[in-house]
Amino acid sequence: MARVRSRLSAGTVVLDCEGLVKWCEADRRVTAFVREAQDNDFRVVVSAMTPIEAQDVRLKNGRLRWYLSRLKVEPVSEEISSRAIELLRDARLHGHKYAIDAVVAATALHSVRPVIVLTSDEDDMSKLCGKTVKVVPV
Repeated sequence: MARVRSRLSAGTVVLDCEGLVKWCEADRRVTAFVREAQDNDFRVVVSAMTPIEAQDVRLKNGRLRWYLSRLKVEPVSEEISSRAIELLRDARLHGHKYAIDAVVAATALHSVRPVIVLTSDEDDMSKLCGKTVKVVPV
């Protein structure tokens, strides 16, 4: 029996902090989104900064590690760092408050397209990513 093609096709899904936390907490909507993405050959990634931001005593370390093992943790390279700085300047945002969001956005912009970012910060992520990335609120 042929597999029915869904609305997703090969590309990348980027989880921000809230996306990662909700996935680790088995949020039904985020879990379904990630499962569909993986079933359709999307890479599911997080910036190396995201697990640090997601660290919370409520989230068991073993659980976080287990979920991280099921996706790709993208390094914060010099290229990603430089792009994040450009994004902050272009959006007129301060790095002290928006540094991690800018790194996540730069990671998304560097990823295989189409790119979808699952985020709790739709407004800021839209400013940083522009129109080339689909921003989905979680």
